[in-house]
Amino acid sequence: MQTTNSPGRPRVVIVGCGFGGLEAARKLQGADVDVTVIDRTNHHLFQPLLYQVATAGLAAPSIAAPVRGLFRGQANITTLLGEVSAIDPAARTVRMADGNPVPYDHLIVAAGATHSYFGRDEWSANAPGLKTLADAFEIRRRVLLSFETAELTTDAQRRRALLTFVVIGAGPTGVEMAGTLAEIAKHTLAGEFRHIDPASAQVLLVEGGPRVLQAMPEGLSQKALEQLEKLGVEVRLNARVTAIDATGLEVQTGGGGADGAPAQSYRIDSSCVVWAAGVAASPLGRMLGSATGVECDRAGRIKVEPDLSLAGHPEISVVGDLAAAMSHAPGKEPRPVPGVSPGAKQAGRAAAANILRRIAGQPTQAFRYRDYGNLATIGRNSAVVDLGTPFGPLRFSGRLAWLFWLFAHAYFLIGFRNRIVVMMDWAGAYWSFQRNARVVADVNGRSES
Repeated sequence: MQTTNSPGRPRVVIVGCGFGGLEAARKLQGADVDVTVIDRTNHHLFQPLLYQVATAGLAAPSIAAPVRGLFRGQANITTLLGEVSAIDPAARTVRMADGNPVPYDHLIVAAGATHSYFGRDEWSANAPGLKTLADAFEIRRRVLLSFETAELTTDAQRRRALLTFVVIGAGPTGVEMAGTLAEIAKHTLAGEFRHIDPASAQVLLVEGGPRVLQAMPEGLSQKALEQLEKLGVEVRLNARVTAIDATGLEVQTGGGGADGAPAQSYRIDSSCVVWAAGVAASPLGRMLGSATGVECDRAGRIKVEPDLSLAGHPEISVVGDLAAAMSHAPGKEPRPVPGVSPGAKQAGRAAAANILRRIAGQPTQAFRYRDYGNLATIGRNSAVVDLGTPFGPLRFSGRLAWLFWLFAHAYFLIGFRNRIVVMMDWAGAYWSFQRNARVVADVNGRSES
């Protein structure tokens, strides 16, 4: 495949236009290089707010931006819509799924992550994860149609299962999803049904570990748990899912723990299960590792050098969820870079800067991740914040944390219009409890928005 290039200029190919790929491309704006950005969707997605599309709080265009529109003013960037099927380091080409090759002199792979069902991929049909807009549409369809079907049925047991919502995994996505589902049941849908009481819906958050938000300090984790329970979410800790089918799931507790409690299993009947428990690197990671001889970790992330390049292939850099990267702060031991959007953004910029250094004949620099903290919202007026400051950690929860979370996420959205629309939608939802994206285009299949 031929792209628009200037003769003699270095060709940089970026695979993926998530946080890492987008920041890498922006860093190369105005540089004397030709950049080709390849993504299998036509939009950049602000994933931290994806759960709000899944729960009908925001419309899809509010958290997504067309890739071509983002790079309209960057004359040195070509965008291609398609999926990468192979990377040939010897020939320095990226091969598209349609067979067309795209040559490169420097390559940044930022293909992101996908769901991990820990070897039980068959669970995906009955417990969708949340990584793409298509996932969000499907979850929204299942949530809303559970209430609609419960209104129609006269069987009490069937109705109970329809009004039981289970979120598996108590990381930020799981906590945010569970809290919002509880708010939908208790507030948004109040007075809209005649045969069911939406507030009677049961929202369960099932976590295999001993606490929610395990990446947070223990004190904030406990605050999050209390806020979830105040919203009406039933949190079940140290509960491992052993089976999922079309009518519910099997859960095991005890067994092998420090308390010596025997293993016990029980079943939860549910027609709407959401998976938020596991993340795995894009399959492109293992494919690239095989092609270059570079090792991948258990999650499929490829191990990178301090400057984010691959051993033996300095022309290839890997960033974001696809990279098993370490932060190299001066005078400190290297530490793993967390799989969060700030890490991907910083790595994308660093990888692009190192490419420019190589082109200029300068030595590259080791990547240093600057941790600005973690945020998670639980629901209305409920959130937890853990910030890193020059004076030490700043931790708080409740309404102030919730307001901080709102403004921080609005600030980092792509585009002025999206910021305004999202703030208006949030303001309207706060005063009315309404969620205006409750539209399902196809009750028998996947919905679109």
